[in-house]
Amino acid sequence: MAQQSSDMQASLVRPGALNGGADPRELYLKLFSGEMFKGFQNNTIARDLVMRRTLKNGKSLQFIFTGRTQSEFHTPGNSILGNDQKAPPVAEKTITCDDLLISSAFVYELDEVLSHYDLRSEISRKIGYALAEKYDRYIFRSILRGARKAGIVQGVTANNQEEPGGTQIQVGSGAGAAADAYDADKLVAAFFDAAAALDEKGVSQDGRVGVLSPRQYYSLIQKVGDSGLVNRDAQGDSRQRGNGIVEIAGIQIYKSMNIPFHGKYGVNYTSAGKTVGNTGDYVEAAIEDASDATGGVNNDYGTAAEVATTSCGLIFQKEAAGVVEAIAPQVQTTSGDVSVIYQGDVILGRLAMGADYLNPAAAVELHTTNSPGSAF
Repeated sequence: MAQQSSDMQASLVRPGALNGGADPRELYLKLFSGEMFKGFQNNTIARDLVMRRTLKNGKSLQFIFTGRTQSEFHTPGNSILGNDQKAPPVAEKTITCDDLLISSAFVYELDEVLSHYDLRSEISRKIGYALAEKYDRYIFRSILRGARKAGIVQGVTANNQEEPGGTQIQVGSGAGAAADAYDADKLVAAFFDAAAALDEKGVSQDGRVGVLSPRQYYSLIQKVGDSGLVNRDAQGDSRQRGNGIVEIAGIQIYKSMNIPFHGKYGVNYTSAGKTVGNTGDYVEAAIEDASDATGGVNNDYGTAAEVATTSCGLIFQKEAAGVVEAIAPQVQTTSGDVSVIYQGDVILGRLAMGADYLNPAAAVELHTTNSPGSAF
């Protein structure tokens, strides 16, 4: 091995070192790779799975609900003047628009000049995600609320015939356990049970969907792939994306991190029985209060205590809930004099919507253990 002169090393000029510091590369340029880490981006899905209407020139929107009537045999010679129930009973469901929901960020112009990457488009995208995430969560909580309603629907009853309420189905049996939520066999059985319940309540088969957490979905898709329940017209990558390709008992299956799952949004990776890396890592968020007593909320999406139960999935038909939009999700940016005064722009996302259950009979809540959540 060649001997190196320590005197030469001591006098060597290192142009990358800051004031002759210990790091010989501290002053070298950090090049931008052209890639931006986008963090948690979840596709929102609930908007197109329920009854959606545009709200204009009013604070709320009326949905009409009609109940059942009966048939009877005609007696010869009797006039036909309508049945004694006075035609099908009719009631209304009114959904009010919540206050304006916003998300914003200020971008300083000098920072944009000095920056070597485009941050504005990324901020706009994340603002849009924040609004869409809230949109999904409130719709799913409305469906959950409907699934826990029992008995008379919207006050519609005639001749002692009550419209059916929602359905709660346990995944597994007996005392149950939280781990049952990830058991593919038990999930498949719950889906067939839910389909039967919807059939028995006269709910249309058109537009039936199920929404599970991602870990449940991927556990399920492995099971149904072996049992022949996968739509064979969709193979390869399209089958793995969670966009409703899998069907069980005529119910299309979606995945979302925004359903209330065991009292949280998302899944604690370690509690799902899979521990990798830091065991304290979480990808879940706490359920927040969103009852009609909460500021800015004009519909009842339940308090954290009411929603935080053993719920682990939703199965519903599109009539289960409705959503009204006064302002669809959109992003705005200031300009002109405002930009001159503040030397920057405010990027603002806004949304005005409201959601509530419509027909509880079309809503099913999946839960683990033998203690389902209470109505709220």
